[in-house]
Amino acid sequence: MITTRRAAAIGAVLLLAGLTGCADDKPAASDDGTGPVTVKATDSECGLSRTDVKSGTSTFSVSNGGSKVTEFYVYAEGDRVMGEVENIGPGLKRDLIVELPTGKYQAVCKPGMIGDGIRGDLNVTGDAAAQIDEDTALKQATESYQRYVNSQAIALEQKTTEFVTAVKAGDIAKAKELFPISRTYWERIEPVAESFGDLDPKIDARINDVEPGTEWTGYHRIEQALWEKNSTAGMAKYADQLLVDVKTVVAKAKVVKLNPLQLANGAKELLDEVATGKITGEEDRYSHTDLWDFQANVEGSQAAIQALRPALQKRDAALVVTLDTNFKAVFAAVDKYRTADGFKPYALSAAEQKTLGGIVDALAEPVSKVAGVIAKK
Repeated sequence: MITTRRAAAIGAVLLLAGLTGCADDKPAASDDGTGPVTVKATDSECGLSRTDVKSGTSTFSVSNGGSKVTEFYVYAEGDRVMGEVENIGPGLKRDLIVELPTGKYQAVCKPGMIGDGIRGDLNVTGDAAAQIDEDTALKQATESYQRYVNSQAIALEQKTTEFVTAVKAGDIAKAKELFPISRTYWERIEPVAESFGDLDPKIDARINDVEPGTEWTGYHRIEQALWEKNSTAGMAKYADQLLVDVKTVVAKAKVVKLNPLQLANGAKELLDEVATGKITGEEDRYSHTDLWDFQANVEGSQAAIQALRPALQKRDAALVVTLDTNFKAVFAAVDKYRTADGFKPYALSAAEQKTLGGIVDALAEPVSKVAGVIAKK
């Protein structure tokens, strides 16, 4: 899950958390309406330097002056995520680069990374052409990635159906076998799902992510029963709901219209997911199948970057070389934990976690530059 559960970092549909730096207390320069929108986030405030922006690409520079880790979102109608930046610690600043067509949105800060957040209206006006209408390479990139999403969505529905069937039949061994396999397709395209309101937490929330008064559902609800209780008793209704929710995501993913920045941002987001949920072993805490998710997140990130490759090659060929090299390094590192039918149960030592984390960070740094490169005319 990519939403509020993170305590340490990683979708418009797909999103970018920009480079991190220290925030300061100097007064902001006057805003002439053309530069980045500065966002002052505290434990009780979400102040934007302006709430009217031009259509096209916008940068939101978010500084956290509060005492809690915060997040910043741009929501379209129905809380559809157009862009987000997460895990902004106290005293830090992060940038969000997002393409917004004309319309009405909400700018939202979430101190503590929970709840509905502190909200304010954001108006986007103008008639700027979309990037894909001006750049053939970027248009082809989004079409290529859409095909990838569709192929993964089809497999997600198929394998989740098999998983649900095993759960409802009480076939514990088969359900355990299928759990990490079905999640592979989910983890490759998860940022797409996050843009569809509450479907992501319904499908992928861990127990500590569930809002008070909300029932815990989804993969991890069933995972707990399978591994802690070695039972599927009482899981039929959760299995049925999981399949309904997955089918909804699949249907929406097939028709969602993506833009190039969403691909770039999603690639970074998936690596943040690796760094915060998979390396720590917190994601699949009952089954310890985190390395399956780890691999899938990196594969999903690479797919987005590969779709953008022709456009990136024209803009920054050196960055492409770095990306290729660092993706190979991450895959080589996780390959050490492979078995004949998947991956070893997650039991990495602190030293191993640190080593893997360093390799992922080395990849995340150049991936974080992709949105800025793509945003340039």
